[in-house]
Amino acid sequence: MGQFILVPIIFFGLVILISSFFIVKQQTAAIIERFGKYQSIRQSGLQMKIPLVDRIAGRLSLKIQQLDVLIETKTLDDVFVKIKVSVQFMVVKNDVYDAFYKLEYPHDQITSFVFDVVRAEVPKMKLDDVFVKKDDIAIAVKRDLQQYMAEYGYDIIKTLVTDIDPDAQVKAAMNRINASEREKIAAQFEGDAARILIVEKAKAEAESKRLQGQGIADQRREIARGLEESVEVLNKVGINSQEASALIVVTQHYDTLQAIGGETNSNLILLPNSPQAGSNMLNDMVASFTASNQIGEAMKNAQSKKPK
Repeated sequence: MGQFILVPIIFFGLVILISSFFIVKQQTAAIIERFGKYQSIRQSGLQMKIPLVDRIAGRLSLKIQQLDVLIETKTLDDVFVKIKVSVQFMVVKNDVYDAFYKLEYPHDQITSFVFDVVRAEVPKMKLDDVFVKKDDIAIAVKRDLQQYMAEYGYDIIKTLVTDIDPDAQVKAAMNRINASEREKIAAQFEGDAARILIVEKAKAEAESKRLQGQGIADQRREIARGLEESVEVLNKVGINSQEASALIVVTQHYDTLQAIGGETNSNLILLPNSPQAGSNMLNDMVASFTASNQIGEAMKNAQSKKPK
């Protein structure tokens, strides 16, 4: 009979002994109460408590946590917008008591405070300024929330405005404005490109004309130099300048006829084109030179006979 009683006592003793030990995970704090009154805070590792007297009232994570808060508010230009604010926070290791006993629902408290700050800041801004100054909104939330939550043992690590979502009709209007601005800029670029092409084309044509004129001038200069050399060569064999010039003209005339005859697909007709053309041309030129010399001599004689 004594053995039957001893076994339950031993079993009950083992259960009591085992329940006196507990494990606290890394980056976690356990709050111990004795008969409902705060007793101690235990950190990570194997811990011990008095069975049936001490109990684990709760555990708090010491890791950085994130809470996403979605707020709907109105801007200065009467546009309704949804703003998503992400709050990163953690329990201060040395203030676990305040975090556990002073604040029952920390997420609800943080959410309410973020709502209050955002709805105080955003109505002061126009919609465009909300996008531009979203970092200022996040800084304002962190500054005010930090002061408020520090009293309850919480540290606000960072606040971020992660999304700004205006009303659907406003977004459509903004997209149309954006598209119009981009089309305007594209048209300006196309106009500038077309103007540049016209200017460059005009510059190229001007340069082409200049080079063409320069080529014609160089060509005529070389022709004149060649004629001068030809006249000098003919003068050396006793042909005067007038006869030499006439001979050169006739020679060029026949060279031209020969060149035209060599072109099978040429439609050019040289006038006059009779067999006597070269002879007539030569006679006309000699007669012209002779007449001009006679006129020149007569003028010299007339000037010499005038009384001084």
